[in-house]
Amino acid sequence: MSANRGPVSEWRKSSHSTSAGGQCLEWAPARACGAWPVAVRDSKHVDGPVLRIPQREWVGFVSALKNDAL
Repeated sequence: MSANRGPVSEWRKSSHSTSAGGQCLEWAPARACGAWPVAVRDSKHVDGPVLRIPQREWVGFVSALKNDAL
């Protein structure tokens, strides 16, 4: 995982994010991230750090969330 700020052409907001000011995140798919497959950032602080996560680890993380394994 890397905390680089780099250009990302497309961001998607988590379906669990709301406009109520809670904990929100945005992620960018592989085609938008260049060399790193997935980028993640805080949607309330879009100028803050961007975590760049290898695709294999991201898929494992999302799968664990979906299976309530975390």
